[in-house]
Amino acid sequence: MGQPVEVFSLLTAFDISLFRAGRHYKLYEKFGSHVVEYSGQSGVYFAVWAPYASQVSVIGNFNGWNPYTHLLHVRWDGSGVWEGFIPNIGIGEVYKYHINSMAGEQLEKADPFALISELPPQTASIVGTTWYEWDDKNWMSQRAQFNSLDKPMSVYEMHLGSWQRDPSDPDRLLSYREIADRLVPYIIETGFTHVEFLPVMEHPFYPSWGYQIAGYFAASSRYGGPQDLMYLIESLHKHNIGVILDWVPSHYPGDAHGLYRFDGSFLYEHEDIRKGFHPDWKSYIFNYGRNEVRSFLISNALFWLDRYHVDGLRVDAVASMLYLDYSRNEGEWEPNKFGGRENLEAVEFLKEFNEAVYHHFPDVHTIAEESTSWPGVSKPTSVGGLGFGMKWMMGWMHDTLDYFKEDPINRRYHHHKLTFATVYAYHENFMLPLSHDEVVHGKKSLLYKMPGDEWQKFANLRALYLYMFTLTGTKLLFMGDEFAQTAEWNENKSLDWHLLDYSPHKGMLRFVTALNRVYKSQPALYQKAFVSDGFQWVEQGDYTNSVYAYLRKGYEEKDNLLVILNLTPVVRKEFRIGVPKNGVWEEILNSDQLEFNGSGLIGEAYNSTHVHWMGFEQSITITLPPLGGIILKRKA
Repeated sequence: MGQPVEVFSLLTAFDISLFRAGRHYKLYEKFGSHVVEYSGQSGVYFAVWAPYASQVSVIGNFNGWNPYTHLLHVRWDGSGVWEGFIPNIGIGEVYKYHINSMAGEQLEKADPFALISELPPQTASIVGTTWYEWDDKNWMSQRAQFNSLDKPMSVYEMHLGSWQRDPSDPDRLLSYREIADRLVPYIIETGFTHVEFLPVMEHPFYPSWGYQIAGYFAASSRYGGPQDLMYLIESLHKHNIGVILDWVPSHYPGDAHGLYRFDGSFLYEHEDIRKGFHPDWKSYIFNYGRNEVRSFLISNALFWLDRYHVDGLRVDAVASMLYLDYSRNEGEWEPNKFGGRENLEAVEFLKEFNEAVYHHFPDVHTIAEESTSWPGVSKPTSVGGLGFGMKWMMGWMHDTLDYFKEDPINRRYHHHKLTFATVYAYHENFMLPLSHDEVVHGKKSLLYKMPGDEWQKFANLRALYLYMFTLTGTKLLFMGDEFAQTAEWNENKSLDWHLLDYSPHKGMLRFVTALNRVYKSQPALYQKAFVSDGFQWVEQGDYTNSVYAYLRKGYEEKDNLLVILNLTPVVRKEFRIGVPKNGVWEEILNSDQLEFNGSGLIGEAYNSTHVHWMGFEQSITITLPPLGGIILKRKA
């Protein structure tokens, strides 16, 4: 018989009552494995929720993986929590829980609260710590200002394993620290304000990109340990770059070591397959009606904000959570108690999640990836909304890409696709995404969605980006798009950085860098990002020429900008545009500049004349470059 498990607990009766009520939001402080001292001995305290288990033990190298030597004690309060203290083990100890179910099954499970997991395909948990001596006080003290909804937000979305790899060994993933040393200078150079990482939580199946999570509290060991990820985040913060993490509370995989049927029962997931199984992803759906599951998920969200200093959470697949009939045929789902298709338990969970996040961390963002017309996703819960800070504008993305895929000769028939978004743009706090989902699974890279020869493809893409960065809403661009990656994204290899040896790609990177610079320096492009008086159409009906013109407005009139798009390859000479005030209108950015690999058809300044046009008393005549966009500002 090995060393016995001491009766010891970090959990108070109040902790248990909050947990069972679904209101304990810092379970990571008590559950999982924690190095402590007890009775003069150093060891590890373990706590795990397994209410339908008949026996739970800790197995690991320290006891030869014997399930009978270190049995945990079940609490007397009916909570289903098993716990205990094992002396003489510590940081780095590899372990699992051996669970005997009420039905006689014997299961080996990773710790749902583990801070470190073994390197896949190994699946055990490792005793760890999130202690770190942070050096990002300046960022954290000013984060509310940087993250304000009237400040610029240009997000660089990236997958850690395929952004860059070791050039001398293309199969080797870079570590969090190696990525930090390369990423920080690149983000400074290109001018993005935030980076967004596809899920960093431990996932057994690498091609899931992190969206099939097994270790919700463990930073993926593929790239290093918790402190290495903290170093990466800290390095970005030191240069005033925010960090957003993708978070997946919608589903999880059925791996034997994971959450699925954790104690032999349907513990974290719904027992009813109509609610508990996701047909698209062959994964399992959390039971949002179960109090302890809500505590687990909200604790997980706060964990990343608390221990890792993360500045925002982008919540994946919200639509799949909101609708009981999502991706299901008739007869494969059950209506709610009112006969509707809304998942009332998921709705309440999302509201509670957002309330908890903004209560504890008022200076961060939650961002919903939600593709339907569900009302009030980014409205406060106090007025009936879901409480998110922002929502991805999926309709804009699809309409915009559909438009730009069209041959310019046909664009006159699709003119409305670039104007329709402004009809509903102010119903939510929208983020405009050109995300990873648009450049995989046969959808082609953004560059190769564009029509025409090589020059036209690049010109179209620059015009698309200028349109995106000058509309209302915040911005998100997936890695590689900033230099016009030609191949679809492949998670198993690095981006094609060698493309920057060629002038069209180098020009694209220069252009995106210039766009970020203009976006961050011109208040009209961000101060009124979510309100209708920050935008005004000047010309929205010229379908014959495929020309669009609009004003972007800041708090002060002197900051206002005029944006003009010519989305055909025809040069438009002596083209008259109405302007709101007389004076000299200067070009502050032109997508056709030579340095961006354009044709160089640019102007410098235009004097207005007293000619009534487009509803304005004044107007200017300019030459519009082919497949190009221009930003003008009135000279003070």
